[in-house]
Amino acid sequence: MAKTSANKSKVYGKYGKEIYVVAKSGGVDPAGNLALRSIIERAKRDQVPAHVIEKALDKAKGGGGEDYAVARYEGFGPGSCLVIVECLTDNPNRTFGDVRQCFNKTNSKLGTQGTVSHMFDHSIILVFKGDEEAVLEALMASDVNVTDIENEDGKITVFAPPTEYAKAKQALGAAFGDIDYEVDEIQFIPQTYVKLAGEDAAIFEKFMTLLDDVDDVQQVYHNVEG
Repeated sequence: MAKTSANKSKVYGKYGKEIYVVAKSGGVDPAGNLALRSIIERAKRDQVPAHVIEKALDKAKGGGGEDYAVARYEGFGPGSCLVIVECLTDNPNRTFGDVRQCFNKTNSKLGTQGTVSHMFDHSIILVFKGDEEAVLEALMASDVNVTDIENEDGKITVFAPPTEYAKAKQALGAAFGDIDYEVDEIQFIPQTYVKLAGEDAAIFEKFMTLLDDVDDVQQVYHNVEG
């Protein structure tokens, strides 16, 4: 029970920080801040309580508070897998030290910026139910630079560069009204995958657990299969 509670509070803390940062930079009204609306919807899907969301928004309204910055670290994890670690931090030296320890403790190699990110595609991923032709037509009519669109049994997945996020969401909203997105995120998608086995797989699990325990870590992207 205590472990479940700790895990929940960690998830709530990460969402609270992300909501605060996005609201502070783009405004506290989700109607006018599409990135904020997306994060709030994602938080609700992950069963983050309303009071956690409200507290983060109230904090952003106050104008003061912490000044978080995005920090991204790249390197090679167990079995030479590719890893990108995204953080929100108010103390880059502390965060770098914490992330470096996770790499060191698992014989992984922390690199410099650009070490592995060129082997990932940085992309919007929007997943929802719809008609592929109508979706593509709506996006093309608004000059959205779509890199790929997939249709699996009526479930549409749209891929586009991160800079197209607001334009894509506005185009889809104008064409189809309120859409219930199953996925509405900006991610790093690996161009190739590796399968780990034996000791490498066990060390990778430890590596992921260590990173998850770092408060400043928001997301970990990697190319390890399944």
